[in-house]
Amino acid sequence: MFLMNFTCQDMGRVGYAEALHCQTAAFNALLDAKRAGRQGENRLFLCEHNPVFTIGKSGDAANLLVPEALLEQQGIALYRTDRGGDITFHGQGQITGYPVFDLDCWRIGLRQYISRLEDIVIRFLSLYGIKGERLNGAAGVWIEPDTAGRARKICAIGVKSSRYVTMHGFALNINTDLSPFSLINPCGFTDRGVTSLARETGVPQDFQTAKERLSALFAEYF
Repeated sequence: MFLMNFTCQDMGRVGYAEALHCQTAAFNALLDAKRAGRQGENRLFLCEHNPVFTIGKSGDAANLLVPEALLEQQGIALYRTDRGGDITFHGQGQITGYPVFDLDCWRIGLRQYISRLEDIVIRFLSLYGIKGERLNGAAGVWIEPDTAGRARKICAIGVKSSRYVTMHGFALNINTDLSPFSLINPCGFTDRGVTSLARETGVPQDFQTAKERLSALFAEYF
């Protein structure tokens, strides 16, 4: 399905390794096209992962609070990646998005791109009557970010770029089981929590509807 300047592919529930393989192939193809002076294909992959922790290239291993062997016992995978950011969790009930975009198509830089991702999520949350906000110095979207003891992250963002081509992306908690976050310092924070759309609204949300609303907003912004 073509939306504006990119193709959106809903991968459904998929393992992290498979999703990484798909977005890496798309990333390399887009880079190759750019080097050759051709217009490549911008792609947005949406998926829901099996339980996995990922650590960014500058992440601190100490933010994983349990031995890796315990993760295996609990059926949670662990990947060290080349995205920005620290450690986060992906799992069922979470929309994980991987925009593989050539930012030159929109004449924006990386900071503007991350800001657009945040804008999309903030707009998305407003559809449910929730006020999403930014936290200075920390990419992502938060609820009550400046309230001590109340700040909680609902969407993590971590990207990689080369020649203004992006990969990796965002993780938006919809109906996510939040208990695995207790095994880490999410995104490296020790004084802020995590939340989900279901927790904020008090009821589970229709996952397919959430994906459709998010895809429509991407079409507005990109």
